[in-house]
Order: sequence, then C-alpha cells, then structure tokens
Amino acid sequence: MEKIYDLIIIGGGPAGITAGIYAARKRLRTLVLTKDFIGQVGKTSQIDNYPGFFGIFGLELIKKFEEHLKKFEIDILEGEEIIKVEKKGQNFLVKTKQKKEFLARAIIIATGRDPRPLEVEGEKEFIGKGVSYCSICDAPFFKDKSAAVIGGGNSGFEAALDLTKYAKRIFIFEKSDKIIADEILQEQASEEKKIEIHLNKEIKKIEGRGKVQAIIYDDLKTGKTFQVPIHGVFIQIGSIPATSFIKELVEFNEMDEIKVNFETCETSMPGIFAAGDVNEGKDKQIVLAAGEGARAALNAYEYIRNAKWKFKD
Repeated sequence: MEKIYDLIIIGGGPAGITAGIYAARKRLRTLVLTKDFIGQVGKTSQIDNYPGFFGIFGLELIKKFEEHLKKFEIDILEGEEIIKVEKKGQNFLVKTKQKKEFLARAIIIATGRDPRPLEVEGEKEFIGKGVSYCSICDAPFFKDKSAAVIGGGNSGFEAALDLTKYAKRIFIFEKSDKIIADEILQEQASEEKKIEIHLNKEIKKIEGRGKVQAIIYDDLKTGKTFQVPIHGVFIQIGSIPATSFIKELVEFNEMDEIKVNFETCETSMPGIFAAGDVNEGKDKQIVLAAGEGARAALNAYEYIRNAKWKFKD
C-alpha cells in the first residue's frame, strides 16, 4: 500500500460509475474496484426508461457509462472481488480475494445485487449446463429448444421475451396465483405464441444427466406433481444485495440492504456511503442508482473536506 486514496468506490454499475465521475471532477484521489462493468444492467435486454437512450440494450448503455468514466483521471481495477472492509484508525482498509489491500479516507458501496438462487435439487449441479440466471448471456444456446423461466416478475417476462428469438417453446412458471410483471411486458408476452404462462406452480427439482433434461414441479392447486422435459432453466426470482464484505461495519434492514440517510447516502458508519440497489431504497431503477451515485460522491467529498481531524498519509 503505497498511497492512501481519498475515496474507494466498490462496484462498477450505474451507481459506482456515476460516483466515480463526480469524484474525479472533485479531484479526489479515487479508486474504482469492480469485478466487471457488466452487472445487472449489462444483462438486461432493451431499456426504454433511461432518458435520452430509448430502446438501448443494457450492455450498450453500461459500456457508454464505462467509456464516460474512463475519460477522467481515475484509478480503475477490474477483476477484483472484495472480501472485507475494515476500519483502520481514521481510514478504511479494503481487502480483495486477489490478496490486494487498499486504504481510503472514505468508501462508497455500489455493489448492487446478485441473482437469488431457487435453492432446489439440481440447481447448483447444472449451472452452466442448462441452468442460467442471464437470458441475454445464454439464450442463444437454446435455439430451437424448450426453456423454462422461473418467476413471473419483470425479469422473468424479459427473459422469456429474450428467449423468443431462439427457443421454440418457453414456459413461465410462477409460484403465486398472479403475475406481477409490468402491464407492457404482459402485453408483449401475450402476443408471443411461443410463451406459455403457468401460475401456482412450485419447482421442486431440476433433473438431467450431464445437462438439464427436465424439471419437476408441484401444482399448488391440485397438489399433483408433474415432470416437464426441458433443455434450459432461467431462474428469475429476484435478487439479493451483494453486501457480505461489509457486514461488520454498517447497519442493515431485514432484507440485508444497507440502511442509509437518503439525503446524504451515508451509512451508520461515518465515511462509508452506499448507493444504488445495494441500499434500502424501495425502487430499484438505473436512473435512481445513477442519481444516488452522484449524491454519495458529493457527500463523500464533503465528509473528507470537512473532517474535524487531519488525515495523515
């Protein structure tokens, strides 16, 4: 550790990238640590609600974000997975899985969320062998095959619509008795003859030999169990905050989302800020994540500038 950064931003999605842009403009010595610049946005198909970019693909939008960030004087390390953040005197120590350590005056957590696992027999066994959490990434592998999408929310319907370009038959399985996806997605799905929607169905097992071949589900209305031959299973049942590395320093709500002061994005630990889908905000939207990234960076700047004690390098 040759130098202490003013600010370390953990995460390379809309919140982290926007925070980096604002921090760089404030001339803070800033490091962005991220596994990649893809995240949830890069795995989204068409985006119609980000101003100025109607109909843009998620990967294209996040690449534009990344290009914008790299126009500034800022340190960026990709391929880094954070395992722990510790308080060290007046600073914070960030440790990575790659056995690197970095010091900073302030931290912005912008790690977003990870796909929620279904947690049924066969799921882990067949990841990459028919089980997927990303339709944009893996839909092309199911050309002229059948696929199941687990989840009746927006992400489930978006995955099913992605699959219509390739798969010959798509089943949407939803455990509850109603669909919660936006009306526009439901309308689009209803126009696709390839898509079948099944409510009150609980997936119990994913079967196969070397690759996915079938799913077993219970019909919650009749109590009967069924087997459906299938080639691919796309799990879209929500997400969980990527916060395991910061558990000991900040407060969380009952859903493991970081509690913040929404006026500043500061957490319960002075000097640590959280922005985007990782915090307890109700609405998870790209435009809101970007706005929170800006707010977190501006308040991190104020925190550093107005500190009552003097930092020592």
